[in-house]
Amino acid sequence: MNINPVIMKALKNNNNIITTAEVIALGFTRALLTKYVKEGLLMRERQGVYSLSDSVSDDMYTLALRSNIIIFSHESALFLNGLSDRTPFVHSITIPSNKNISSIMQEECVTYYIKPELHQLGVVTKKTTLGNEVKCYNPERTICDILRSRNRLNIETVVSAIKNYAASSNKDLNLLAEYAPKFGVEKVLRNYLEVLL
Repeated sequence: MNINPVIMKALKNNNNIITTAEVIALGFTRALLTKYVKEGLLMRERQGVYSLSDSVSDDMYTLALRSNIIIFSHESALFLNGLSDRTPFVHSITIPSNKNISSIMQEECVTYYIKPELHQLGVVTKKTTLGNEVKCYNPERTICDILRSRNRLNIETVVSAIKNYAASSNKDLNLLAEYAPKFGVEKVLRNYLEVLL
């Protein structure tokens, strides 16, 4: 058995990944996906996300495909912005405080909640190590998030993030100063930056 050419084309156009919704939109049934998985032609990456069985899995991308409200933040955003070279074992995401994600996703990620009006502040698109685009926060927003959540994080992560940001050639201190009061971290930020800059 081979994968239908229409589905194969959609897979190839999307870095070997397809969602249940995309398959249905193409006019096929969920049952066909189950059949392909049983045949070993597709692999179920996450609920509703499938990839060609011989392709390398992109955790961040398959996670992003499952919900359009998640934005990679904290350690995951540090990694995507080049402020950390450590790939997080568990991805950190931020969602608006008036929304929910599935319990399965909550178990897979470290989830942070933020007031809806601050959820989209500083959103950028970055490429994962496998070249897929995902939404994350820019470096300035990420630093504010790290400081705001510092009691939930390892002190090494916090210090290393600020040191790497301070050493970065594309930092925007004006933008950081604009964001800090919105997240209530201007005082703690000043303390860190006085030591590092």
